Amino acid sequence: MAIERTLVLIKPDGMQRHLAGLSIDRLDNTHLDMVGAKVVSVTEELAHKHYALLEGHGVFADKEQYQQLINFIKGDYHGVSYRRVIALVYKGENAVKGIRAAVGVTNPEEASPDTIRGAFGRICRKFGYFENVVHASGNPEEAEREIGIWFKPEEIV
Repeated sequence: MAIERTLVLIKPDGMQRHLAGLSIDRLDNTHLDMVGAKVVSVTEELAHKHYALLEGHGVFADKEQYQQLINFIKGDYHGVSYRRVIALVYKGENAVKGIRAAVGVTNPEEASPDTIRGAFGRICRKFGYFENVVHASGNPEEAEREIGIWFKPEEIV
């Protein structure tokens, strides 16, 4: 039995489309414990810390694509009133796997319709990005790193 913690971000597209409550409802159906929650205005520095492992790698090897990712999480594409995310920490047995199952795969068109991304995500072809509503840590090590970026220890129950 692996008790883990994991990070979930309800991204600016989810906030703009008022999907936070529906997303949290689906996350709560995992029966994991929410042990941290807060609304955060994402700065350039915070965005770069969060996505540091992606800079120069894989699909975001192109500097312009990487900057689009940074701009997206900051809410630059969603208007001034949506420059925020909800940051959540869930804890429990195999939390990363459980949350990832509820969230679905990154591409909303490939995500199962019973997941958050499958139900609420969309692809904005005009601008060339996914609006997939949430971010979820990919593995336990990534989760602990990300939780340390978004939360102070005293902010987690």
